[in-house]
Amino acid sequence: METVGTQPRPGQRAVGAASRLTRRQSVDTLVGEAGASPLTRTMGVTQLTLLSVGATLGTGIFVVLGQAVPEAGPAIVVSFVLAGVTALFSALSYAELAGMIPGSGSSYSYAYATLGELVAWVCGWCLILEYGVSVAAVAVGWGQYVNELLGLTFGVTLPDSLSAPPGAGGTLNVPAALIVVLAMVVLLRGAKESAVANVVMVGVKIAALVMFCAVAFTAFHAGNFQPLFPLGAAGMSAGAASLFFSYIGFDAASTAGEEARNPQRDLPRAIILSLVLVTALYVLVAVAALGAMPWKQFAGTEATLSEVLVRAVGGGDLWPILLSVGAVVATTSVVLTVQYGQIRILYVMSRDGLVPPLFAKVHPRTGVPRANTVIVSSFIAVLAALVPLGSLADATSIGTLFAFMLVNLAVVILRRRSPEAPRSFRVPFSPVVPVLGIGFCGYLLFSLGADTWIAFGAWMAVGLVLYGCYGIRHSKLAHATTAQDSPA
Repeated sequence: METVGTQPRPGQRAVGAASRLTRRQSVDTLVGEAGASPLTRTMGVTQLTLLSVGATLGTGIFVVLGQAVPEAGPAIVVSFVLAGVTALFSALSYAELAGMIPGSGSSYSYAYATLGELVAWVCGWCLILEYGVSVAAVAVGWGQYVNELLGLTFGVTLPDSLSAPPGAGGTLNVPAALIVVLAMVVLLRGAKESAVANVVMVGVKIAALVMFCAVAFTAFHAGNFQPLFPLGAAGMSAGAASLFFSYIGFDAASTAGEEARNPQRDLPRAIILSLVLVTALYVLVAVAALGAMPWKQFAGTEATLSEVLVRAVGGGDLWPILLSVGAVVATTSVVLTVQYGQIRILYVMSRDGLVPPLFAKVHPRTGVPRANTVIVSSFIAVLAALVPLGSLADATSIGTLFAFMLVNLAVVILRRRSPEAPRSFRVPFSPVVPVLGIGFCGYLLFSLGADTWIAFGAWMAVGLVLYGCYGIRHSKLAHATTAQDSPA
């Protein structure tokens, strides 16, 4: 284990404090912990790829498209490409690090091995924001499509008081909280059962999006794309920043490192495959939707793709009903897989001592961190019930972009610090590609609004207080340093 902190001597207090904040875990230690994990290794490359697709393909295209199009106009198609290219740079870095450090800590573990404990905590805190808020956002989108489906099939919908949060004209979003609880029940059964359910749901939602494109292209009007940039380049960038949370799924694949049968080989493949598939589908669906309905009509839509079929295509309720069914299944799989990722991140942080040990306690029969699953799911259910979708989506994007910047930086540092370490995948043209990843993420970060930055600053402040009160004193490296410095 690599530790760099020591007990401060007189006149060296500042140096000692800095050492505690920058102590690192060695790559060998992280690999060894992953190899000794009590989690069950059941996933191959197919399950990992579909886990990543399941965590990605959902609310970003089914719901948030309706909020992003008014920001960018027809240029939302370019926004998807920009967000996809930004994600690709980071995905390549994830693939290299996932092959080197096949654990469940994702970018948190990568930061711990390269940038030190404080930055690792900040990264983990960003991931908690990214995953937890993302699940809540997707759950809100799920509730919108359930309401749409009820209206199309039975002619009734839930009242706003039970289907919208206080900030959106309601009292409590009951459907959003319900899907989080249902996902918790599935996750408590075990990783293998969760992966099987995800495979089925991914197949259904890909079929639903292909069906949407086939129907929407029958009402395609090329004139809907003129002008392509009605709100300028700034609008296109703002749209990409809002949509970026749609690309966090490959991060979820990296959290399955301790439940993959051959993580060094399969994780890089799953990350790259899932990103290419999802980006292609996103762009295709955006082109079909914008071609079928003028961009100004997207404002205020909730179950967006279903409304495109109703307003622009016509032909009765059959296609909107089928699409709404697909959207409900799609967003269910996102809730399931991203919730899974959130739980695994906290599991690893707890194993490192930065959060209480309760989060790392694994049930002997199911191989699932049961208390962790229940606590996290309960928190997310409350969040989904009380916070509007738009605020959740932007908060997810800022946490994601910040974490991705750290992953790209970690690749550059490890290439210099450990050039001979085994790598099952190598980022091409490094350090150019990781540096481009940092630059693209930074560009999108500064396209987000001031309110999002204020909320992110408050979140970071809370995280630093928690680290100062608990993590810095209870981390495994802190205890190792104390034992090392104690007299024999």
